[in-house]
Amino acid sequence: MSLQRTTGLRRRPGSGHDGGVRAAGDDEPVLVLPSTGPDPVPLTEAVQAVVGYARACRPLRFRSPGEPGGRWVLVPAYGWSRFDVAAPSTTGDADVLLGEGLHGRLDREGWHDVREALDRVGPVVDDLVRQADDRALWELPASELSVLEEPGSVGALLRAVHAAAGAHPAHVLAAVHHRHPALVPHLTRTTRRALLPFLEEGDSGVEAVVRRELAANADAFDALEAELARLLGVRPTRLRLHDVLLWLATTLRRPHALEAGRRELVAQP
Repeated sequence: MSLQRTTGLRRRPGSGHDGGVRAAGDDEPVLVLPSTGPDPVPLTEAVQAVVGYARACRPLRFRSPGEPGGRWVLVPAYGWSRFDVAAPSTTGDADVLLGEGLHGRLDREGWHDVREALDRVGPVVDDLVRQADDRALWELPASELSVLEEPGSVGALLRAVHAAAGAHPAHVLAAVHHRHPALVPHLTRTTRRALLPFLEEGDSGVEAVVRRELAANADAFDALEAELARLLGVRPTRLRLHDVLLWLATTLRRPHALEAGRRELVAQP
């Protein structure tokens, strides 16, 4: 099978429409995200995957002094309840807890490393916010993520944040993303690696790939945000939704999230 890179909002054959939210009788819009794989993601599947990410549980054996024999309990399988719906942080210590909520507990040395890194990247993030000038990542012109506009561009500042993130960059970027969910991508080693093949000449970093995919799929992300707001009661930014879909695909958790999402949606009245 030949795999060809594509971008933009596509519809399944027979639609006869150029874009927008599906109307009765129309084929549904799809997300064309090359970083997640060669096949477009239908809106229905994207909804199921994110609902599964938000609602899936896993069994955990729990023991306590009152129950020395232990018992099975269900706990959230993913970080939604510990991160996505957590209240905005106002302190550096709470920022570390947000990073732990998504990426796991830190030992004492790791905790201090993340705390110090957050202090270190703070001035850079302030410069980044000023440079973005109240625009979301997908609203920025391509030049802001081009090496031709450096220094001082959004792309250069995002790269500086990552360079100063210390030994636990995923925890640091999770906290910074939570403060600026429409501007700062949350990327891990795994998702960063998945974006590398789609870099183009002149890109300041892999964040440019994320911006292109968000901009090219604007109509489909509008529909995805609206449907998830209806189902989950909260409206994550499309930047976070891109991160979730990419992470599920690159860590091979997408089938589990899809199945959990389907069960959840069937069970809803």
